[in-house]
Amino acid sequence: MNDYDALRDYLKKQTLPEFVLRFEQIEEIIDAVLPRAAQRASWWETLRSPQERMPQREACLAGGYIATRLADGKSVRFKRMK
Repeated sequence: MNDYDALRDYLKKQTLPEFVLRFEQIEEIIDAVLPRAAQRASWWETLRSPQERMPQREACLAGGYIATRLADGKSVRFKRMK
């Protein structure tokens, strides 16, 4: 089990086509503190560098969502994949 399995499982249970979670909410879901790198948009960008293995990106995709960090730098938009 990796640190982001709980996020994947949370996303799989969601029914909304799109929603936003603050970093604090994500940390509650994964029961851990997000790394400082999570503040960078590229850390969340699911479609960027697909060859680069990133567990948080894989968890989002496995959960059926594409993640995008919002401009506030403190929250992430999850949009269901078509």
